[in-house]
Amino acid sequence: MSAESKTWFVYVLRCADNSLYTGITLDVNKRLNEHNGIEKNGAKYTHARRPVQVVYQESSSSRSEACKREYVIKNLNKLQKERLINQ
Repeated sequence: MSAESKTWFVYVLRCADNSLYTGITLDVNKRLNEHNGIEKNGAKYTHARRPVQVVYQESSSSRSEACKREYVIKNLNKLQKERLINQ
């Protein structure tokens, strides 16, 4: 099964400093463990802002769609992201 035929997720993490980090993945739990240092390959941004927690996620039908949605979310301001999370 190719990566394109799997379900991709866009996720938002809340970091210990209350900042928000947005990314995409095939496995949200695995990615959360990476960001929290339980597994290797977490983002440099979250490394210094642990622990992090998932506060929002949505599924996408393809990697391309997930990337497009990630771009939209990353360009929201903090208030707009908080509204998205609290919907």
